[in-house]
Amino acid sequence: MRWCFSDDLEVAQAADRESALTALRRMEPDVVTLDLGLPPDPGGASEGFSLLEDILRLSPQSKVIVVTGREDKENAVKAIGMGACDFYQKPLDADILTFVVNRAFRIAELEKENRELSQHRNGTSIKGIVAASPQMLAICRTLEKVAPTDVTTLIIGETGTGKELLARALHDLGHRRAKPFAAINCAAIPENLLESELFGFEKGSFTGATQSKKGKIENANGGTLFLDEIGDMPMSLQAKLLRFLQERVVDRVGSLKPIPVDVRVVCATHQDVRQLIDQGTFREDLYYRISEITLDVPALRERDGDALVIAQSLLKSLGRQMDRPNLSYTEDAICAISSYHWPGNVREMINKVKRATIMADGKRVTALDLELKQDSLVDDNQLNLRQVRETAERQAILQALQSCNFNMAQASRLLGVTRPTLYNLTDKYRIGAPETTSGA
Repeated sequence: MRWCFSDDLEVAQAADRESALTALRRMEPDVVTLDLGLPPDPGGASEGFSLLEDILRLSPQSKVIVVTGREDKENAVKAIGMGACDFYQKPLDADILTFVVNRAFRIAELEKENRELSQHRNGTSIKGIVAASPQMLAICRTLEKVAPTDVTTLIIGETGTGKELLARALHDLGHRRAKPFAAINCAAIPENLLESELFGFEKGSFTGATQSKKGKIENANGGTLFLDEIGDMPMSLQAKLLRFLQERVVDRVGSLKPIPVDVRVVCATHQDVRQLIDQGTFREDLYYRISEITLDVPALRERDGDALVIAQSLLKSLGRQMDRPNLSYTEDAICAISSYHWPGNVREMINKVKRATIMADGKRVTALDLELKQDSLVDDNQLNLRQVRETAERQAILQALQSCNFNMAQASRLLGVTRPTLYNLTDKYRIGAPETTSGA
């Protein structure tokens, strides 16, 4: 049976109940094939049924496929009734066995995805954000505390660090989640149009204004207004925005009647606002008004171990989208990801991993597929590839385990590897859960 499976599967064999339970605790397998005729009752099924009960109790998420004799339909039906996922009848047929096992893996995968979706809002899980570093987890914890309030928030960070994702998370985790989320990029709209886009205008207020129109602020009424790249907002509009933040009313262009609006305001910029204030291009009073809470998002290169964790997650999700599952990185790719400076942050990584997913030959993604040059991999210490890989791998594993409180199942999903693989890696790098101490 073992040779029926591809090299992608990690297979363990057990000859009796005791060794099977040892392997079960060690590997926590998604799928188990179980022959009911086990010693000391190889001619019967009592030992097999006892082991089935043990498996379902110790690892209820494992899918058990019972292997029976050709004429042994009664035991197969009984096993299904006890909780087995499926059954397979001897004699061995490699194609049928592979089909049955792959079907069980698919069921296990669907159930796992469903559990993850149902638990999405637990802990520090924020949609679209993959993080294991203490720097980013601190941002996530702060965001979760701030989200239920209406406090005006300023998100600062380099381009590509996920500022809009965090802004949307503030909205989705707050009490305004059922209301609109209106976003406007202050740097993308010409100065002469930005005012009407934000505040709206009345019919006849300027040439071409054939009817009245609400602005972004009014459209966000009851919800959240996200002002991206607020550091690029013209000085002429900053005074009007400040008045809105103070009075919570908007004046449409060409109107004398103020309109009350109830919105939460979230702003973001990649610029140093303090420097803009010193240069006289940003109002200091507006800065204090928009920064009741500030989230300073670290660049990807400053997030210990996150580059490899994010890259693994992207490869898994993009591979699934592009019908190229089971892709993995070569040693030089892991070295490249960990050593590269990532000036474009996560946005740049998404582009590179997407290209690599398309261009990779076979199931291994190389540094060349990622378009990461060799000279970007070598630091001042001229470490060899194995040393760099092992250092990066150990750091990523440790960060993932710490972020999951050393829950091996969660950490393996975060890293994009199987639990048995993660167990082997923790043994290799001698990483263990911290010992707990109790005091009198």
